[in-house]
Formats: sequence, C-alpha cells, structure tokens
Amino acid sequence: MELPYTESERLKLRSITTEDADELFRFRIRNADFFRPWSPTYPADYFNPDYHRKNLIQIESDALKGILVQFGVYLKSDAKRMMGSVVFSNIVMGPFKSCYLGYRIDKDELNKGYASEAIIAGSKYMFTEKRLHRIEANIIPRNIASIKAIEKAGFVYEGISKKYLNINGVWEDHLHYVLLNSEIE
Repeated sequence: MELPYTESERLKLRSITTEDADELFRFRIRNADFFRPWSPTYPADYFNPDYHRKNLIQIESDALKGILVQFGVYLKSDAKRMMGSVVFSNIVMGPFKSCYLGYRIDKDELNKGYASEAIIAGSKYMFTEKRLHRIEANIIPRNIASIKAIEKAGFVYEGISKKYLNINGVWEDHLHYVLLNSEIE
C-alpha cells in the first residue's frame, strides 16, 4: 500500500508511521504548553515516548481501515524535522464522503503561512485521491490564529457548535467551518 504523500510550494506532507515515533514525540513535547489551551486534557503518560509510539500504532490501524489520514508536515528545506501535522479523521464514505480536519504548527513556525499552506495541500489530496465531498473543521472562538489559517485555506463558516468538545475539563463552543470539493459539485 502506498502511503499518502503530497507537497506544496514550501512543504512536504507525508504519512507518519511508527518509524516516526521519536520525531512525533519531540514535536508534541516541545509544543505541549503551546497546544494545551486547544487540546483535551493530556493523559498521565503523555510525556512518555511509549505513549506516542502506541498512538502511532492506532493511527496506522485507522489508516488501514480508511478512516484516517495523518500527515506530518515538513519544510522542504528540512525534511527530517516535523514542524506540524494535518489529520483527516472520522472519514465516512458512501453518500456522505466527509471527514474532520485537525492541524497543528510548531510554535516557532507561526505567522509564516505554513498552516494554511498545509491545510490546502492536505485538502487537495483528500479531494483528489480519496474523492471526498466535504471537509469540516471546528475551532475554539478565541483561537484567532487558527481561524485566520482556516479562512485563508478557503473554508467557509457555517455556525457554532455549542459545548462541542471537552478541552482541559471544560465543554467548549467551537466555530464550524467547511470546505466542499468543487470538482464533485
């Protein structure tokens, strides 16, 4: 099976596997405090490399089932250091052909346009290779940088999802954004 891969002008997006466990661990740990306001409460073993290795085993299993595509995001000029991730989860085919989008960019790489560039490249892959119709993203209203990135990537605001996700022990409202595959329309 060929692993999902795509590129943009400055970025490489490639599937991460168990071979990437150490790099995924380094990415997540160096950004743990930065991502905390937007993340569910971290499990007790989050700061242990084995947690991330086990997480990648689950990611690979979900990818084989066709319900998830997770890209590590790398600069073309530094293809060994993960500087972000873009994940398309809960992929449902049939008449729905939809999924959810999640993304993260390293705290040291903000305000360079990498988030929207990675979102666009990943979304194009999902529309052309997986033939999806719709990609949905949900964002906490105070996450202004994420809202800017998703809007720059062409997603359209559809409304608010009240108490949508439990983030650090609090049920948070989320803004609901959608991108449709115009090739299928």
